Amino acid sequence: MDIRVMTIDDYDKLYGLWMTIRGFGIRSIDDSREGVERFLKRNPTTSVTAWEGDLLIGAILCGHDGRRGCFYHVCVRKGYRRRGVGKAMVVTCMEALRAEQINKVSLIAFTKNDIGNAFWNKIGWTKRQDLNYYDFTLNEENITAFIEEDDV
Repeated sequence: MDIRVMTIDDYDKLYGLWMTIRGFGIRSIDDSREGVERFLKRNPTTSVTAWEGDLLIGAILCGHDGRRGCFYHVCVRKGYRRRGVGKAMVVTCMEALRAEQINKVSLIAFTKNDIGNAFWNKIGWTKRQDLNYYDFTLNEENITAFIEEDDV
């Protein structure tokens, strides 16, 4: 397994991987090639991909605002899970954030994402009980489509 910094050249394989992940939410604008390119330009060293030869087996979009890091779209290809791929990517992202003097990282996992929630609990992340997460849509055209089991 080879873990490397994500570039926009990875986008086609990245999007293909996302389409295989059950329960994933893909936004029409934010997760487009242009949206991901904008994110990577703002955060050029913190997002990662995991490869087995030419096959993309995992990815994390990781960025920060100068204060706190955030993970988005953490995924590992089915068939490669429970082999340390996710944990290795998480560690790589956290090291990149530390190098940029970021001291805390957060993520959002859908409540129905049993596999993801089990992973985060297993590797020692804390589920917050003391706050509510709020969201406000600034662009109604940024539609979220969910990948369901029948779609995969």
